[in-house]
Amino acid sequence: MSTTPTLNGQVVGLAHYATRAVLERELTPLGTSFAQALALNAVANAGGAIDRSRLVDRMTSTVKIDAAAVLATIAESVEAGLVRVLPADEPRVELTDAGRARQRRIAEISAGIAGRVYADIPADDLAVAARVLTLVTERANAELAAARG
Repeated sequence: MSTTPTLNGQVVGLAHYATRAVLERELTPLGTSFAQALALNAVANAGGAIDRSRLVDRMTSTVKIDAAAVLATIAESVEAGLVRVLPADEPRVELTDAGRARQRRIAEISAGIAGRVYADIPADDLAVAARVLTLVTERANAELAAARG
């Protein structure tokens, strides 16, 4: 007989790391890191191009990695031919054709994982979990912002 776990950072973290490990296992044959996948998704969600500073801000604020790690990810993605940096007063990161194809494949992989992992969980339970986790994220981000400012 199992007991219902208490929702806390450990439970949330375990779920994150377990699903991330499944995704990373499927990204490895593509030669794509988790950070690259996130960057490609961010650029795709911005319409295929984004100011480099905006990409850095987005990844540092959501993934909680430092700017140097984001810039290294961008450089790795340029080297892999997945993005190019367009020179300008504000450099822009743009998906290449190979980057668009890779991002589409990553989206397919992610959808497949979600389909398997969330299968048979009632929609109402998923909606409640999404609301609660969104609120927890907002509160944690507010604490981080308060500590910085």
